[in-house]
Amino acid sequence: MIALNVNGKAQQVDVEPDTPLLWVLRDSLDLTGTKYGCGIAQCGACTVHMDGQPVRSCVTPVTAAAGKKIVTIEGLDARAEHPLQKAWVAEQVPQCGYCQSGQIMSAAALLARTPNPTDAQIDDAMGGNICRCGTYQRIRQAIHRAAKGGKS
Repeated sequence: MIALNVNGKAQQVDVEPDTPLLWVLRDSLDLTGTKYGCGIAQCGACTVHMDGQPVRSCVTPVTAAAGKKIVTIEGLDARAEHPLQKAWVAEQVPQCGYCQSGQIMSAAALLARTPNPTDAQIDDAMGGNICRCGTYQRIRQAIHRAAKGGKS
């Protein structure tokens, strides 16, 4: 058994030690907001926070998460009212939506360390997240909106 702290809750999972955190979240804990994209940490769809830092859960073994605080998109705000989630809607960011949970998690980590980021800081922090629909300008606008407390 591996002990985890996911979204503020103590969890016990019985999986192989090298199981990627992504599959533990999705298959063992039924937290399906975190998406599988590429499986090689290149697209960012699987981004979660580990002790406040964005990590790619598709390549993070579950044992690396033991004893750390894991936050998924479901844990960002229980009612989906985090400033970024609200800004995403206001700026009409999602098209297909598949990458959006990873995008939001990367953006949340950025705003936690840089509350009022520049375009260059946003581009740098979000550079590892791929949006196949190309909504990058709206993503940047949503991050700025969230940084301003929801005002455009």
